[in-house]
Amino acid sequence: MIISLFFGRGRWLAAAFCLLLSWPALAQPEPIKFGQVDKKDLTAEPFAQDSAAAAVVLCDFGRSRMEGKGAGLQVVFERVTRVKILRKAGFDYATVEIPLYHRDDDQEKVSGLRGFTYNLVNGVVEKTKLEASGAFIEKRTPTTNIQKFTLPNVREGAVIEYAYTLRSDFLFNFQDWTFQQDIPVRWSEYRVSLPVFYKYKIIYQGSRPFDVNESHAGTVGLVLDDRIPAGAGLSAGTSTGTLGITAPTEEHQWVLKNVPAFREEPYMTTARDYLARLDFELTAEQWSATDFRDLTGTWGKINSTLLADEDFGGRLGRSGPLKEPAQALAVLHPTVTARAAAVRQLVMAAVRYDGKDHCFAQEPLRKAYDAHRGSSADVNLLLIAALRDAGIDAQPLILSTRDHGHVNKEFPLLDRFNYVVALVALAGGQDLLVDATEPLLPCGVLPERCLNRVARLVTKQEADGRWVDLTPAQRQVRFQQVALTLDAQGGLSGKVHDERGGYAAAHARAELADQGEKKYLAGLLRRHEGWAVPKLTVGAAETVDKPLSLDYEFTQPAGDNAAAGTLYLSPLSEFGAGQNPFRHEDRAFAVDFGMMQEETLLVTLTLPAGYELASVPKPAVVDLPDNGGRFLYNVASTAPGVVQLTSRLTLRKPVYAAEEYASLRELYGQLLAHQGEKLVIQKKAGG
Repeated sequence: MIISLFFGRGRWLAAAFCLLLSWPALAQPEPIKFGQVDKKDLTAEPFAQDSAAAAVVLCDFGRSRMEGKGAGLQVVFERVTRVKILRKAGFDYATVEIPLYHRDDDQEKVSGLRGFTYNLVNGVVEKTKLEASGAFIEKRTPTTNIQKFTLPNVREGAVIEYAYTLRSDFLFNFQDWTFQQDIPVRWSEYRVSLPVFYKYKIIYQGSRPFDVNESHAGTVGLVLDDRIPAGAGLSAGTSTGTLGITAPTEEHQWVLKNVPAFREEPYMTTARDYLARLDFELTAEQWSATDFRDLTGTWGKINSTLLADEDFGGRLGRSGPLKEPAQALAVLHPTVTARAAAVRQLVMAAVRYDGKDHCFAQEPLRKAYDAHRGSSADVNLLLIAALRDAGIDAQPLILSTRDHGHVNKEFPLLDRFNYVVALVALAGGQDLLVDATEPLLPCGVLPERCLNRVARLVTKQEADGRWVDLTPAQRQVRFQQVALTLDAQGGLSGKVHDERGGYAAAHARAELADQGEKKYLAGLLRRHEGWAVPKLTVGAAETVDKPLSLDYEFTQPAGDNAAAGTLYLSPLSEFGAGQNPFRHEDRAFAVDFGMMQEETLLVTLTLPAGYELASVPKPAVVDLPDNGGRFLYNVASTAPGVVQLTSRLTLRKPVYAAEEYASLRELYGQLLAHQGEKLVIQKKAGG
C-alpha cells in the first residue's frame, strides 16, 4: 500500500537568515531516554516469545527538523536505538552503518555519537562505553560514505544502545524511516517538524496501519535578515536589523508497535521493496507569499538531466574507442540484429564487467577500455557508443536491478535507477535489448538481475521517452528424458538426457565455468544416493544461443527394495523439484520469478520380466486461476512391461501477486506429492 501525503516546509531563497529552532512539543513523551535501561530487559523472561530471533529492537526512535546554517537551512536528524541481543547470531547488530550522502565539497556529518553495552553480571548491571576510536568512515560509492561503529563487550543477553545526530545540507535528502527489520521491533517511532516553506510528498509503504498517526499545526520561532519579503502567514516581531517571525509548521508522529521480523522469501526482489517504511520527496519550495516553485521531477526532466550529464550523455556525445572495428562490422553484417550481436561480442572482448552496477560512467570510457574492466555503466555505455559507430540507432535504457528495488512510474526519481542497457528499435515495433556484461547469454537477453518489470527509455527528444516492459521472451526451461531399467532385485540403470534452455542454460553454463565438469557432476549426484556415473557429456557448452545438454548413464545397486516379489519405486522423485520452495502458509508480497518457466520430466521405465504395475496411478491436472499456469501428471503402460511417467510444470507469469500465493503453493504441493508417489510393482499372477 502506498499513501501520498503533502505537508509544507522550506526556506526563503530571497535572503540570508539565521533560524533559531526549539523542538516543538508533541502530546506524547519521548518513548526512550538514552542511558536509562530497564534491568528486566537484561534478563531472559521478557523475550520468551522471541526464541527464534537473534535479537530484538526494543525501541528505535528518530526525529527530523530544520535549522539555520549560514544563509540557508539544514536538516537535523536525531536517532536513539536500543537492541536486545538474544543469541550469538545477533552480535552483528552491534555493528552499525550510517549512510552519509556527499556531493562536491558538501557532505552529511554525524555528531554526538555515543553508545553503551549493558550486561548483567552477578545481578549487577555492567556498562561499557563506545569509545571514539571505535568509529570510522568508509567510502562506499562515489556519492555515499558510511559512518561505521561497533558496540564493545557484546554478549548473549546484552542490551546495546546508541544515539547520534546527523546534519545534512541536502534538503532533497530528507531522512527516510524504516519501521520493519529482519528481527522483531517492539517500538518504532518517527517524528518530523516541517516548516511551511517547502512541500514534501510523504510516501508510506506498508500493509498494516499505524498504531499512532498524529499530525497537528505548530509554530517555530525564527530570526531572519530584515531584507526578507513578507508573506506566507509569517507573523513579524520587532528587532534592530533583523525580523523576528513565527513560522507555521506541520508536526507529525508515526508509530508502529510489535512489528514482526521481515521474512526473506524465495523469488523476491530487494527487501526494501516490501518493508514498512516512509519515504520523503521534495516537491516545491516557497519564494514568496503566493509563489511556490515546483520541484517535482518529471520523466522529461530526468531525460534531459541524463543527456546533459557528462558521466552519461557526455560519454555518448562522441565516438568511442571501438569506432574503427565497429564501423568495419557494419560492412560485414548488413542486418541490424546480426550487426548488434557482432558489436556486443566486440565490446565483451574489450571490456570485462567488474560486478558493480551504475547508471553513470564515472570516468571516460577510454579508461575502462584501457583497463579492460569496468562497471555495468562503463560496459554498456561503451556498447551504445559502439553500436552507433556501427550505424545502429541505439538508445540508452535505464532500469533498476532486482537487488536495487522497484521503480514506481508515479514518482520520477533518478536515484531509483542503477543500470543502463542499449535499446535498438527493430522493424514491426519490436525492441532489441542489448547488454554486454554477461557472455553466457545470447544477444537480446538481459541478465536475470535486470528482470525488474519496467525500464525507461532515454531519447534525444523528451516526447519520445517511454516505458519498456522487461518481461523476457526467453523462459527458464528444463527438459529431462530418462530411460530406466529395473531388475528383479530392485537395482536400477538408466540413461539421462538433461536439456536446459533460456535462463536455465545460463545458470548451468555459469556453474560449469566456475566448477568444472568433474565438480559439477559431483554436485549433480549429491541427491542421488548410491549412483555411479562414469562420465558426463556436455553439449553446446559454448553455443550460448542454443540449449545446453547434459548426457550421462548411471547404475544404482539394489537395496532392501524387494520383498516377497514386490518392488516399490518413485522414479520422478529422483529428477523432480525435491522440495516446495514456498514453505510458509502465507506471504505478504508477490512471487517474482522474473521470467516464465517450464519444466518437463519424461521417464520411461522398463520393468523386470514377469512384473507389472499393481495399479496405475490416477492422472492429475492442476490449473492456476486466470490461466496462470498448469501442472500435469500422468502414468501409463505404453507397452507390455513398459511404463511412461510424465510430469510437466508450466508457469505462464513472471510475477504472481500475493493473492495468488496460496494457489501457487498448492500447485507445487500437488507436484511434489505426485512426483513422490510410489509405484507398486509386483510379479504377475502365476509368474
